[in-house]
Amino acid sequence: MNLRNLLSLLLALLFFQACGTPSYLKENAALIVFKTPTFKYADMGFIYENRNEVKAEIYGSGQALMSLKITGSSVCMSLLECMSKKSFNKTVLSSLYPNEILDNIFRGKPIFKEKNLKRNRNGFTQKLVKENKYDIHYSVLNNEIVFRDTINAILIKIKKQ
Repeated sequence: MNLRNLLSLLLALLFFQACGTPSYLKENAALIVFKTPTFKYADMGFIYENRNEVKAEIYGSGQALMSLKITGSSVCMSLLECMSKKSFNKTVLSSLYPNEILDNIFRGKPIFKEKNLKRNRNGFTQKLVKENKYDIHYSVLNNEIVFRDTINAILIKIKKQ
């Protein structure tokens, strides 16, 4: 094999590797509840995480019911086109939420720049209220994440197995 063929082969391999599916560093089975005024999903699924994205899949009767992929700049949800995080919040959640809120919820990280954060030995809780805009109770305790906004009728609950 001459040098030219070898270089072509290596470039082709790099190209196809870059186009492949991303590898995930964390993978958890979970009970996932995702309820908003426009969507209602609740069943067992999987959450996949790597440094650049989070992917959640909800299954029912062995079939994928919903897929949600959160990257650095966008959110892709089955039945919806991919959109910016800001557009997703405006369409599905609340336009008052910070762009990174969904990513932080699925990763179990504090939201709203850790405002009103109360840590304990099992995790943390946050209560965030903006009159007539949102009333959020958010907790990450043990292996359970619960985000509830009573004003906007949103519940995201993740119980990792």
